This record gives sequence, C-alpha cells and structure tokens, in this order.
Amino acid sequence: MKTLGLIAGLGLILGIWWDAFETVILPRRVTRRFRISRTFYRTSWIPFSAFLRKMSAGKRRETLLGYYGPLSLLMLLSIWATALIFGFALLHWSVGTKLNAPQESVQFTTYAYLSGVTFFTLGFGDLVPLEPLGRVLAVLECGTGFGFLAIIIGYLPVIYQAFSRREATISLLDARAGSPPTALELLRRHSEDGGMDELKQVLKDLERWSAELLESHLSYVVLCFYRSQHTNQSWIAALAAILDATALVIVGLDGAPLRQARLTFAMARHAVVDLAQIFSTAPKPMEEDRLPGPALAELRSRLGEVGLRLREGDDATAHLTALRAKYEPYLNALGYYLLMDLPPWMTRAEKADNWQVSAWDRGKPGSMLTDRDPRHF
Repeated sequence: MKTLGLIAGLGLILGIWWDAFETVILPRRVTRRFRISRTFYRTSWIPFSAFLRKMSAGKRRETLLGYYGPLSLLMLLSIWATALIFGFALLHWSVGTKLNAPQESVQFTTYAYLSGVTFFTLGFGDLVPLEPLGRVLAVLECGTGFGFLAIIIGYLPVIYQAFSRREATISLLDARAGSPPTALELLRRHSEDGGMDELKQVLKDLERWSAELLESHLSYVVLCFYRSQHTNQSWIAALAAILDATALVIVGLDGAPLRQARLTFAMARHAVVDLAQIFSTAPKPMEEDRLPGPALAELRSRLGEVGLRLREGDDATAHLTALRAKYEPYLNALGYYLLMDLPPWMTRAEKADNWQVSAWDRGKPGSMLTDRDPRHF
C-alpha cells in the first residue's frame, strides 16, 4: 500500500508539473490528447455550455458565459495546487516521515496539513519533519509553492495583456465595420476618396491581429473562452468579417488592395483552422446559407451604391463559393462550440453602432444620431 502511495504521489506531482509547464511556459500547441488541463476544460465546458444552450440568446446568457473564462482559470490553478498538496502528502505518508508529534496521532490528514502549510510557505512550526528525507521533501514542496506563486504572478498579466490587445482591435472594428462587424460595412465605409489606401493599411493591421490571435490563443487556450465587452462582438465575429471582406476583394472589387487582401485572408484562415483543431471541432456545414443568391445580388447592389463594383458572372460566384468553403465550416464549428454567433454579410436595416448609443440615451427623443452613416460623423 505504501509503495502504491509513493508511485501515485510521484506520478501526481510530475503530472501537474508537466501540465503546468505545457500550459503556461511552453509557447506552442500540444497535440497529446490526454492532458489534465484539457480534460478539465472539456469536462467543465461541455455541461456548462449545454445548460446555457437551453437559455435564449441575450445579455443574461452572455453574462454567464463571460464568467466562465476567468472562473475556469482560477479553478484550474486551484486544482493544480490541491493536487500538488495531495501528492506531497502521499509522499510523506508513504515514506513514513517522522514528525515532532506523538506517533499514534499522525495520520494521513496530519501529512496533508503539513503539506498544505509547507506548500503555501506559512511556516507555523507546529509540525516539523525530524529526519533528512522528510526535510528534503519539505524543502522541495516549499520550492514548488514559490514556483506556483511565480506562475500565477507571471501568467495572469500575460493572459490579460493578450486579451486587451485582442479586444482593442475588435473595438476599432466598431466604427470601421459596424456592430456586429460585417463585410459590407468594412468595405462601404472605406469607399470614399483615399479609402482604398486606408483599407490596405486596415487589412494589413488585421493580418497582424490575426497572427497575434493565433499565437496567443494557441499558447493560452483559456483566452478562447473570454468574451468581448459587448454582446454583439466577439473574436469569431471579427474573424468572420475579415474573411468575408477579403474574400470579396479577392473575387474582384474595383480599386481594392488585392495583394493585401490575399495575405490577410491567408492569415485569418490559418488562425481559424488551427484554433478549430484545439477543440477537435470538425468542420460543420452551415445550416443556412449566409449569402444565398438574392442576398449576393443585394450585396452587389449596395456596394454599387457607393461606387464599388463587385465582379459578376458565374465564375465570380463560383470563386466566392470556393473561398467561403475554405473557412465558413470551421468558423461555424467554432462558433457553435463556443456559443458565438457568426455575423451576417450585411445588416438588413440601418443600425446604430455601439459607439453611437449609451445606457443613458436609450428611450430619449433624438438620442440616436440622425445620420446613421458612420462615414459622416
């Protein structure tokens, strides 16, 4: 029994160390199927999301979803700490560490208390190992506790810095592409004189944002669960709008930056596909076509109203369909798994952007801007 406890304790400690290393320190995606952190997120997210799917979409559900990311991170850190304390307690119990206490009163709970006090470096001194092996274990656990504290101190700022950078670009899309962001608005709002040159820079910035999103969310998967500030925004919606807009430029949009659109499309598509692999979400065909024939004709018409001519013909439509097939099934799978809706290609009615309204303005006469076109402030 003692031997099994020794093996279990060592295995638990090494397993937690390795899982923490892969999750926090290793800057790349781990493809091994069994991981403690992966198992935790799957076993917690699946029932949590299944429960929330029964709720109607809205602010209440989005608020609950917003709690999952930060709470799951704290829960994972707690699981690591508890497992390490339990593992060291098993080692003390297995080797029979002698303590400055009556031997008949020493039980496993005594070793668990000693392990907890040592791990968190409290130093009460009421229980002290009396033999070299027990002291070595105590020193190792104390070092592990300091290392765990360092992980928390270093991990949380990195997480929130990456989240802040992601959300800054999503917020910038509010005025440039609408709320939620759509391909039509992103192109339409850059249709004025000099707009195409500005669109080229915007697409270049979005290419870099997609690369940063890919790197940060592969390294720190918990960021995928962090929600945006507004219910009509998300990182998946932003990626969808980017891919939709660049697909239109690639098909053929007069005056638009074709080369930069191809580069941005490639990077954004790369991010979508690789992030879908994290959750093993196989491509999921759309239940309803996001851009059926009549909607595509309307899209062409609305682009034409601002002087942007989208290439027409069967070849152009087939080209657009082929481009959409490269990313829409992956976006749909990710959106379904994470409960994030994909935005439309265009809004059916003029809607105020997030920056145009506030909680104090709702219901007041004249609270909405009379000119809804964000190109004219």
